[in-house]
Amino acid sequence: MTKPGKVFVLPESTSHRPVIIEPSLCTGCNRCVTVCPSDVFLPAETKGRPPHVVYPGECWYEGSCVLACPIPGAIRLELPLSQRVRWKRRERS
Repeated sequence: MTKPGKVFVLPESTSHRPVIIEPSLCTGCNRCVTVCPSDVFLPAETKGRPPHVVYPGECWYEGSCVLACPIPGAIRLELPLSQRVRWKRRERS
């Protein structure tokens, strides 16, 4: 019988979270919960609290949650590294 290898788990701060809700700005209106096509969110138990991001792996990265939010900056969408494109203008000689 072989011993299992080491298991490495990324801390939550470095693991990918597609949707980041700023609790100090969020009013708990739950508009993001109602417009999300993939049901990533779950409303908070108490009224006025930010919703929970329950299924981050199901996020489609289409941004309706950010657009529906009435408070600018209360919810942020973090694209995966493979979808972040930075175009650099080509220099002509």
